[in-house]
Amino acid sequence: MEKPKALKEWASAIKALEDGTQIFIMRKGGIVEETRDFQVESNDFFLYPTYEHQRKELLKENYRNVIDETLALWSAQDDQVTIRSYARMVEDIEISDGELLEKLYPYHIWTENFTEERLKWKRKNPLHLMLLRVYKLAEPLHIPIEEAYIGCKSWIALGAETPPESSLVPVLSDEDFARQVAEIKQTLS
Repeated sequence: MEKPKALKEWASAIKALEDGTQIFIMRKGGIVEETRDFQVESNDFFLYPTYEHQRKELLKENYRNVIDETLALWSAQDDQVTIRSYARMVEDIEISDGELLEKLYPYHIWTENFTEERLKWKRKNPLHLMLLRVYKLAEPLHIPIEEAYIGCKSWIALGAETPPESSLVPVLSDEDFARQVAEIKQTLS
């Protein structure tokens, strides 16, 4: 049986997903992606927090302290990672238009500069806006960090079991999530 996937993302962005501040992430791919382009490898996945590349100046001012909060839980010498959430991708929306991306500014924690740079990097490729239904795990997972997890790649196969449905606690109510999805889709139309 295939190991469950995890998507690597800044710990600060995962915290924003976990507290309902935002319901999407934006991807173009890690530097060492096998295909050099971002591909959605699974619609259901763990959210694997990363710490090394987080930069305060890339977050809106009122979210910059989240980086300090996440770093307080981390050390470069850690030999395990704590995973607290699981996500289901509701939709993968490809964006190539900077004006459209600007309209999404109220719905995320990143600066305009960060989102513009994300869009401009590998210009010929669209930016993937992944709308996610996020769940907190009833019990966090503590997983040993393996060599295969290290490096600038988006997806990793975790040595963990897929969580049972009963252990997933939605971050937002069905109504709140549906309302936010509708707002974002309206903004993009």
